[in-house]
Amino acid sequence: MKITFPYMGTSNIVFKSIMEQLGHEVVVHKPSDRTLDLGTEYSPEFACIPFKILLGTFIEGLQDGADLIVTSGGKGPCRAGHYGQIQTDILEGLGYEFDMVIFEAITDSFKDFFGNIRKIAGPGPSWWSIFKLIKKEWNRLKALDDIERLSHKVRPRELERRATTKAFEEAQEIIAAAETEEEIEKAKEKGIELLKSVPQNEDYEPLKIGIIGEIYVVLEPFANFELEETLGEMGVEVDRSIYLTGWTKEHSFFSLHSEDKVEKAAEPYLDQLIGGHGQESVGNTVLYAENGFDGVIQLAPFTCIPEIVAKSILPKVSRDKDIPFLTIFIDEKTGKAGVSTRLEAFVDLLIQKRDKAREKIS
Repeated sequence: MKITFPYMGTSNIVFKSIMEQLGHEVVVHKPSDRTLDLGTEYSPEFACIPFKILLGTFIEGLQDGADLIVTSGGKGPCRAGHYGQIQTDILEGLGYEFDMVIFEAITDSFKDFFGNIRKIAGPGPSWWSIFKLIKKEWNRLKALDDIERLSHKVRPRELERRATTKAFEEAQEIIAAAETEEEIEKAKEKGIELLKSVPQNEDYEPLKIGIIGEIYVVLEPFANFELEETLGEMGVEVDRSIYLTGWTKEHSFFSLHSEDKVEKAAEPYLDQLIGGHGQESVGNTVLYAENGFDGVIQLAPFTCIPEIVAKSILPKVSRDKDIPFLTIFIDEKTGKAGVSTRLEAFVDLLIQKRDKAREKIS
């Protein structure tokens, strides 16, 4: 069976590994301008950019012979919960023949969640072998997230431009090639060594900017114009509020009895779920301010209601917590040059603010 699925940051390495070990052929490509063009052509006009990129990804996969699409659902007041059904209707209307498996949160229905796993795995593998596979690939995902976090600390201090990016890409290849849990751990250690070996200015104190917003445009570099890499090469250390490992824990039984510090931080400004990551965007801005960050950048798909609500609240958070923020709404007409210009202006503002604060102290 040929399978395609959403391409989102480094997670594609893990999903590809799982599907191949279950005996499937994977047909998924890194999103490109062609992907977005295809998705835009066949999407409703006011669909958000994640919807359009995903639809374009699925069309490319089906053109390459995929007969099964695996994707995720969603709940609450957010359109993402309807993506799968709407995209199925569009693709069937274009004449494609395929099956689509939509994973909802495990807490919604254990039966449906594990039923979907069995649909993909087929009747052959035992549940024990499937569990071991998922456990191993979870470790791979954690390794990739840890390596990516480290790259954000190294990049603004690098002495040679793009040295961090090259080391990070090599580390991904090493982790992707690992076949056992022990090899994954060794690959992670090798990746850490590669990044730490990048020549750095150890005395440099970079600005620190937190990245908040909707999960897809935050995690997928194509959707956000490689924003983290761009900021890093401007000498800024970024901290991303969302990683797939953290998001998965928050939407599984791991979080049922845990206190959500982000939700608690948001309560004075937004005390209820509004769908998507709107409440998290507010709460994480509060936490970034309390942890001494210089600024926050909100990434949001154009027409995304949860992030629009969050944006309307962020000015008060900014005033109360003395933390500047920049909102970048993204659609198919957004260009990298325009985004880069706005980033440069925002960074200049933060540098001036920091310099004035230091002058007052001295």
